[in-house]
Amino acid sequence: MAKSNRFTVFSIRESKTREGKVSSVWVRAGTAWLNRDLSINVFLDVLPLDGKLHIREALEKDSDVTPPATHDEVTR
Repeated sequence: MAKSNRFTVFSIRESKTREGKVSSVWVRAGTAWLNRDLSINVFLDVLPLDGKLHIREALEKDSDVTPPATHDEVTR
């Protein structure tokens, strides 16, 4: 995959199911762009309630974004 200068910004909300398992809900929060001088511009469409954002390299199609299935796969 070629290095992209476009990133997708997510807000990840964690919640517990009735069975006590932790699940994560990924909400697309905006877009980020890597500039030539390696600085980053972030454009948010929503604000995260917990103040945390997760940024991943954007894929060709938004439908190609597959967030991790479990809490353990989310790195902090």
